[in-house]
Amino acid sequence: MDIETRYNQALDYLYSFVDYSLKHSSELAKADFNLDRMFALMKLMGGPQTKYPIIHVAGTKGKGSTSALCAAGLMAAGYKTGLYTSPHLLDYVERIQINGKPITHEQLIELVEEIKPHVAQIEKLTTFEITTALAFMAFAKYGVTAAVFEVGLGGRLDATNVVTPKVSVITSLSYDHMAVLGNTLALIAGEKAGIIKEGVPVVSSPQKEEALEVLLRVAREKNSDITLVGRDVEFERVGSSLKGQALRIDDRRQTTDNGSSSIVEFQIPLLGKHQIENAATAYAALKASGIPITDEQIKTGFSQVQWRARFEVARLEPPVIFDSAHNQDSFEKLRETLEEYFPSRKVYLIFGASEDKNIPGMFAEMKAKIQKIMITRADHPRALSVEQISGLAEQAGAEWEALVPVREALRRALELSSKDGSIVLSAGSMFVTAEVMREWKSLNESTELE
Repeated sequence: MDIETRYNQALDYLYSFVDYSLKHSSELAKADFNLDRMFALMKLMGGPQTKYPIIHVAGTKGKGSTSALCAAGLMAAGYKTGLYTSPHLLDYVERIQINGKPITHEQLIELVEEIKPHVAQIEKLTTFEITTALAFMAFAKYGVTAAVFEVGLGGRLDATNVVTPKVSVITSLSYDHMAVLGNTLALIAGEKAGIIKEGVPVVSSPQKEEALEVLLRVAREKNSDITLVGRDVEFERVGSSLKGQALRIDDRRQTTDNGSSSIVEFQIPLLGKHQIENAATAYAALKASGIPITDEQIKTGFSQVQWRARFEVARLEPPVIFDSAHNQDSFEKLRETLEEYFPSRKVYLIFGASEDKNIPGMFAEMKAKIQKIMITRADHPRALSVEQISGLAEQAGAEWEALVPVREALRRALELSSKDGSIVLSAGSMFVTAEVMREWKSLNESTELE
């Protein structure tokens, strides 16, 4: 049997378990989340999560970028670096990366075969729990010497929360997944703060007061030193273009020989002011982790970081941009970034969303920039119908067209953009953006062949 057939069989096996990422929010709310199954699985597997130092990252927005920045710093410092994130964009193995590259299809097949006897001994394991265990196992098996784990959902009961990390990181908190995490910032912060462990240092991005109070209280209860980015580690942007950004970090926790605080400048290829905050958070996390690393190594790593579908400019003229914004807060940051880099341009927004999202809030944030919304639907069970989204676009007073599948939405947006030079922007759902990226790639490949 060829590798691709066996790879698809391995994926079929993983998806044969309960996959909450494909479930409706009503089912998520009553899901039996607890860590007993994960701890039991880790014990059967010999505790792979204890074999290397880990940076653990939770948050509503920015956790993926912060994780990628931490991993890039560790790689530049010479560590064989594991990075575990979710969901994937184009291929399942993207979730488990070593030194910036996804594990191979062949490796996933081997890992799945290895884990099957352990999984068979534990009832009710989920797809995400097994995938997380595969990442712990892969990093131990392939000799990773430092790893970064991004939380999937929440923190307290997330499958990744079986680790005792070197540092717990909490990025910007806002409203998302409220059916599961609660409908106030304090409740959401309580779930995220569940990754804080006894005596393990904590780093937090700037937070709203309601969330910050919870993080400070939990850190105090757990005897954990907490570093607040924006207070203990100050940051400012000192330059920006479509090629990247420059920032200056003033680390008040570290002093130089003459007693002044440590000031360092960095370049990052990621765009948008919020990425400056993520870089400052990643820097503070790397420094608080106790994993040996220099400012120069972090500087090298940050300058080389890659993180797709985060204001990713796929073409400059007329612009085509892939983004993963999928709540009101991230749409606000997306609009600010558009206004900075393309101040006079309107957008053809290729938009789909999951059922539990605040779509009116997203449209309100983006309305001033919208030329027309191309409403579509990803091939995903939680995706809202185009009829439901169309009604909300109508209420928002936005121009719209409904186009399914995603390929048609992209083609129509490109056709209109070619006439007036407006931006083609995909946002609202990672799944829609992933399909747009796939279609964009095949469109360009077919053009090259002609």
